[in-house]
Amino acid sequence: MELGQHISQRYNQELENIRNQVLKMGGLVEQQSINAVKALLNHDPELAREVASRDDEVNSMEVAIDEECTRVIAKRQPAASDLRLVVAVIKTITDLERIGDEAQKIALYAQKLSLRDTVNDMHSELAHLSRRVLDTLRDSLHAFARLDANQAVETLGQDKHIDKEFENLSRLLITHMMEDPRRIKSALRVNWCARSLERIGDHAQNLCEYVIYLVKGKDVRHKSLEHIRAKHFPMDDEETPFVTPKLAD
Repeated sequence: MELGQHISQRYNQELENIRNQVLKMGGLVEQQSINAVKALLNHDPELAREVASRDDEVNSMEVAIDEECTRVIAKRQPAASDLRLVVAVIKTITDLERIGDEAQKIALYAQKLSLRDTVNDMHSELAHLSRRVLDTLRDSLHAFARLDANQAVETLGQDKHIDKEFENLSRLLITHMMEDPRRIKSALRVNWCARSLERIGDHAQNLCEYVIYLVKGKDVRHKSLEHIRAKHFPMDDEETPFVTPKLAD
C-alpha cells in the first residue's frame, strides 16, 4: 500500500515528510530500547547514561511532528485517508514518546550497580522477554513503514506471549525475594525493568492498531484479536485501497 498522490506536489511532499519524520523517530526509539536492554543485561553504565541523555531528543521529535500535523490540518483541511494519516501519526508519536520514556527508565535502573547479582540470576528470562518485546516493536514499525495491515494484525498476536513471559518473570522474582530478603531492593528494580519492557510491548501493539485504522479505516482499539481477524481480515478479503482526493494549491 502506498500513499495516494495529489495534484499539489507540495501537499504530497508535506504528507511524505510527516511520514518520514515518524519513521526517523521510530528508528531512534527502537535504538534507544535496544541500547537500554544491552545496558541492563551487560552491566554497562556508560551506555545506560547515553540512553537516558537522549530522551530529550525523542521528546523534541514528538513536538516537531505534532506541530507539523497541526499545520497541515489548518492549511490543507485533510479529508478521508489523508485525515486518517494525520490522526494516526499524532497517535503514533505519542506512543513512540512513551516507549522512549520506558527505555529511559530501564537505562536509569541499569545504572544501579546493585542490580548486578539479580540480573545475573534472571539473565536468561530477561533476555528472552527483551527479545520478544524488541521483535514486536520492530515488526510494528515495519508495518507502519510499509502500511501493511496484515503484518500489523499478526504482530498484535504477540501481546499474550509478552504478558505471559512477564508474569513468569515476576513470579520468579517474588521467589527470590522470599528466599533472600536482602535482595528485595535489587529484585524490585529488575521487576520494574521487566514492567517497562511489558509496557513497550503494549505501546507497540497500539502502533499496530493505528496501522489497521490507517489502512482499513476501522478503529480496532479494545477489540479482541479474534474479532479483528474475523471482521476485518477475512480470508478472501482484499486490502482496502488507500486513495487520497486530488487537490490543488
